[in-house]
Amino acid sequence: MQLIECPWCGSREETEFHYGGQAHVAYPEEPSALTDEQWAHFVFFRDNPKGLFAERWSHSAGCRRWFNAVRDTATYRIHSVYRLDDPKPVNP
Repeated sequence: MQLIECPWCGSREETEFHYGGQAHVAYPEEPSALTDEQWAHFVFFRDNPKGLFAERWSHSAGCRRWFNAVRDTATYRIHSVYRLDDPKPVNP
């Protein structure tokens, strides 16, 4: 079982966490002004790289807080975790 480092609780088993999608995706300033096609693109289209990728995670069985993690999508290894208010790492 993989351990994930929660910024608040420390290392915990991966079963305590839930994946929340790509990190750093800005919510549209005026969502009501978007066409159906633009809204669908915002909701469903995300990057899917092979390698390092910034993601959102929730410690759902612990403190219930959200945080970001940089994970290698090829190996599933988490390289770093950081709070939502911390800046995005240089890599990725």
